[in-house]
Amino acid sequence: MDHNASLSAPPRLTRQAVLLGLAGLGTAGAAFVLRRPLMMSAPRCVAGRWHGCFDTFNGVVLMTLVALPLAFLVVWALARLRRAAGVTSAWRKSLAEVGMVHGTVPFLWMTMMPGGGAGTVPPRVSLVPLRDLVTMGPGGIVGNLLVFAALGFFAPMRFTALASLPRILALGAGCSALVETAQYVLRLDRVSSVDDVLVNAVGAVLAALASRHWWRATAQAPSDRPRPASASASASASAG
Repeated sequence: MDHNASLSAPPRLTRQAVLLGLAGLGTAGAAFVLRRPLMMSAPRCVAGRWHGCFDTFNGVVLMTLVALPLAFLVVWALARLRRAAGVTSAWRKSLAEVGMVHGTVPFLWMTMMPGGGAGTVPPRVSLVPLRDLVTMGPGGIVGNLLVFAALGFFAPMRFTALASLPRILALGAGCSALVETAQYVLRLDRVSSVDDVLVNAVGAVLAALASRHWWRATAQAPSDRPRPASASASASASAG
């Protein structure tokens, strides 16, 4: 009997429970703080109206919260399939994959919403670092920090190659630069700012720091690939 494996299982389950609990508390706190503006969009979202729901920040946030039970169901289904296939860390991988998508796509949707002069106003670019931070305000800075926070939090947990802060910084900056370029090319009546790239990248790094315990454990874990039969046979022969 492997006593080390049996002793490591409860702490692993505890960490997963803590992670899910923190995510639930954070979501509940955000919903409580934003309950009034979210309820303004609720009637139109319930009616399935595009205008007033999916083209507003409040409507997108509301639908993101409403879709949380579905996201947890997808995590459960993926984890069950992986455990049946004998994949290790099934819950962590499934949670990381769904978390990256569910926590990033809504923010990308909001950043790509066209302004009132989309298609007619010439595209604008701001390449002077730190100049736009003053005009962002606290709400704008917090929003930009959250755009790729889920990506920075979950990506190193899922992909060992991304389990380092410099790589997460590069990932956040690269993704943000693509978004700013798309805003410019599509003429969405938005300012493509280097400060957005900087704040988005910092948000990804801060989120990665918050999940560092889990992704460092992922980086130190042995490979999940099954060993070839010949290698197993030779290993058992040498042991005998």
